[in-house]
Amino acid sequence: MSYFPADMPRPEPTIDEAAFWDYCSKRSLRFQSCAQCGTMRHPPIPMCYRCHSCETNYVEAPMEAEVYSYTVVRHESHPAVATKLPYVVAIVEFPKLPGVRLITNLTDIEPGEVKIGMRCSLWWDAIGDGMFVPRFRPLAQATA
Repeated sequence: MSYFPADMPRPEPTIDEAAFWDYCSKRSLRFQSCAQCGTMRHPPIPMCYRCHSCETNYVEAPMEAEVYSYTVVRHESHPAVATKLPYVVAIVEFPKLPGVRLITNLTDIEPGEVKIGMRCSLWWDAIGDGMFVPRFRPLAQATA
């Protein structure tokens, strides 16, 4: 069962984001890196901002991340989220992947318990039609 109701809008990947979402459909969280200089980047872009190479690789992310920042959503931005209020939108970072941050949801926690720097673990939210969205939960509550 999906974290949000089935009528929640789905990601609509651009051509630059297609590979990221293709990996997600296989439940593999990978981030773009420059094939020439190794600079990590997210969201995916067609050219490295450091060396200007157009060659890319995708690097597998660790299953754990840390909360870099977050906000608590208390007002519905779409009718589909009304039953999930309040919920947490977080920016998580991956210490082993310098410069990579991901906007996601932090689930299975009361909004008042979220802390900057808190460790969290990846889980895959099946949203239908073979699409999976990476979400995170506090590490202490992480399960397969």
